[in-house]
Amino acid sequence: MGAAEEEAAERAAGRGLWRVAGVAALAGLAWVGRDVPAQLGGRLTGARAERAARSPQFRDGTFHNRGSSRSMAGAPDRNLLKELVFGKQKRRPTTSVPLLRPAPVPTGDPGRELNVVWYGHASTLIEIEGRRVLVDPVWSDRCSPSALVGPRRIHEPPVRLDELPPVDAVLISHDHYDHLDLETVRGLLAHQSAPFLVPLGVGAHLDRWGVPAERIVELDWSESHQVGGLTLTATPAQHFSGRGLRRDGTLWSSWVIAGAHRKVFYTGDSGYFDGYAAIGAEHGPFDVTLMQIGAYDRAWPSIHMFPEEAVAAHLDLRGGLFVPVHWATFNLALHDWSEPVDRLWAEAKARDVRLAVPRPGERVVVDDPPPVDGWWQAVA
Repeated sequence: MGAAEEEAAERAAGRGLWRVAGVAALAGLAWVGRDVPAQLGGRLTGARAERAARSPQFRDGTFHNRGSSRSMAGAPDRNLLKELVFGKQKRRPTTSVPLLRPAPVPTGDPGRELNVVWYGHASTLIEIEGRRVLVDPVWSDRCSPSALVGPRRIHEPPVRLDELPPVDAVLISHDHYDHLDLETVRGLLAHQSAPFLVPLGVGAHLDRWGVPAERIVELDWSESHQVGGLTLTATPAQHFSGRGLRRDGTLWSSWVIAGAHRKVFYTGDSGYFDGYAAIGAEHGPFDVTLMQIGAYDRAWPSIHMFPEEAVAAHLDLRGGLFVPVHWATFNLALHDWSEPVDRLWAEAKARDVRLAVPRPGERVVVDDPPPVDGWWQAVA
């Protein structure tokens, strides 16, 4: 074989190798992204779409807040992308976040029991009057449709999903990835039998993921559902929804969890708005409020509360003990990792608000909460 023929053969072999490599890369991407279409969830069709169309919150094909709000990030005097990449904020702790396993449930009158176990971010177990309600559970490593990109956990869950005790209800506030997680839903299907209570439209995601229809309860704002002596009520929030390019195709909500004697409020994600005072007047007072304090920025001021606003909302709600959520676990904004709880502690002291700041996994007995000890400052 001559030199020209050898060179042609080498080029052909090289092209073949590149084709093989390309096919392998595409196959790898397909394998990694195999769950992405399912992660995007379902869409409103049929009876579910008809019910959504009857909601006072639904018009022109999407759900809306009651007041004016802006869900798109915008700050004309800042380059948010540059700040995200090159900003000087300390968006992660310097050492490991301390994790605890929940202590045994204290003995006492089960009819008046009220405890909270915060697992990180918004994932929380509410133990109320002998019942258990699990809120916005996310056990995955990332809150993203992809296993390779997207915000990754800063700390592990303090317990495995299959170690959770039997729960009576699972509450979802809205369909964003850091509040509604496909793999966690699959795990709950395997290990739990409780119904999922969700805002209007979110049932389409659960339906696509194989949750039986009898375990899906969809509620509009001000609608309630009874579970084992508890009244669970979807209440307004000021936020938005969406798992893909389409926004606001499902509703978002806060939640009231009420027993015969005890009451809990959970914000979900929300900006500060006058709805808190209305909820407090109708459903309060609350023994404990679970309040979103993290992932805020003046570029999106109407959809996430600043810590000082969360304290104001707690007072509007006529809350007793304040337990912060939506911080510490996922890096979703540009502020320092510890800033939300530092600001919260200062504001709570200034306004004489009872506060508990548990470590992930720590059980808070609402009638005898642990003192605030600044544990996060040692790892920040």
